[in-house]
Amino acid sequence: MLSKELAAKPVEELAPLIEDKSLSPVELTEAILDHADATQGEINAYMEIYREEALADAKKAEADIAGGNYKGMYHGIPMGIKDNVYFKDKVSTMSSKIHKDFISDHDATVIAKLREAGVVFTGKVSMHEYAWGITNNNPHYGAVKNPWNLEKIPGGSSGGSGAAVAVGSSVASLGTDTAGSIRIPSSACGIVGLKQTHGRVSKYGVYPLAWSLDHVGPMTKTVKDAAGLLQIISGYDKNDPTSVDVPVDDYVGKITGDVKDLVIGVNEEYFFNEVDSGVEKLVRAGIEALVAQGAKVKEVKIPTLKYAEWAELVTSLSEASAIHHSDLKTRPDDFGNDIRMLFELGELPSAVDYLQAQQVRRQLKQDFQQAFTEVDILMMPTLPVLPNDIGDDWADLNGKKVDLIDNIIRFTGPGNLTGLPALSVPCGFSEGLPVGLQFMGPAFGEAAILNAGYAFEQTNPMGDKKPDLLK
Repeated sequence: MLSKELAAKPVEELAPLIEDKSLSPVELTEAILDHADATQGEINAYMEIYREEALADAKKAEADIAGGNYKGMYHGIPMGIKDNVYFKDKVSTMSSKIHKDFISDHDATVIAKLREAGVVFTGKVSMHEYAWGITNNNPHYGAVKNPWNLEKIPGGSSGGSGAAVAVGSSVASLGTDTAGSIRIPSSACGIVGLKQTHGRVSKYGVYPLAWSLDHVGPMTKTVKDAAGLLQIISGYDKNDPTSVDVPVDDYVGKITGDVKDLVIGVNEEYFFNEVDSGVEKLVRAGIEALVAQGAKVKEVKIPTLKYAEWAELVTSLSEASAIHHSDLKTRPDDFGNDIRMLFELGELPSAVDYLQAQQVRRQLKQDFQQAFTEVDILMMPTLPVLPNDIGDDWADLNGKKVDLIDNIIRFTGPGNLTGLPALSVPCGFSEGLPVGLQFMGPAFGEAAILNAGYAFEQTNPMGDKKPDLLK
């Protein structure tokens, strides 16, 4: 098989070929590494490629499988991982200058779990510096480019993960999400991104941005791929104080595609307010696609949402600045200009502001909880605007220029404030760029949103289109 052909395939198609030995993990890994090398100059998705280690891991996977020890869906699958997730004895830079030589003495829990599942690690992928931004326009290592249009941002902060999966230089990836950093690049790059319930997946060994808002989750080509990856990385971890001891669901097994009696909640006044008209059209069509399969729609009120953006920003700014406080005092010039400004801003909110934001957060959780007594899931756009040009701080919203960072996190931030699971699934193209449809569920309700996302995905909203570098 040609490397581009393999690079375009999701895990759910590759895994059966690896299991029945018609595709060797070595052949697949070589194809992905070659494609990563071929696209790196244009996309700049990788920080470092682990060619030798990846081929050694692939050979081990091949030997295990030949010996009858097939470990499941991700065995022998090549993956690049976001550069704030630690690998033992490897550099994790956080795509920063300050940590450019940082070497961890342990694996992150999610990496240990993926090793156990037989994943082949192809390297570290780029991110917005310290995960504090949504463009992935990195002052130290260069901008990552959107595979659908090389002049556009891939989204961030997990922009390297989004671009790598979209262009096929990684079959799947892990990202982190504090205000939308998995779902923003997933929407912008036309892939699936899942921010699971806070506490569902361990954050041990992942460099923090804001402790109470951070999540680690799957970024994949399909919903089933995301479900399979979530299955591996989920579970209680005593090393993570925010980890919650709740049984892990059978996420793959619960994907039936049946949404016959599903009740979809729609919140018009927040999630459909000030939305790009092309995006809105596709998202509404996505909701209708599930109605056509027997789902029902109900309007829900979530009154505290109007304060959500303020509470998300106060919380994330304060927590992030606390983490970087001493570096900001002693070596401020080693931060990129954009994030230095954010860290300085984060020194401004008072203890009163922070605690008021937590009161908003508590009320918002109650409002969502109330909504989920009436509906099974909520649906809304992932982003209210299309990806903008690299280097531009403004987004276009129906012909007017609006601040990019304020707008791009409007619909993703509430998922972090509440800790509720949220899934972005591609729903088509507007002006040649992918658009994401977001599904939110109650706490630990990942199975329901994955199933709804899968039912929608089966309508083939992307029409089998591929980025030019995959053709």
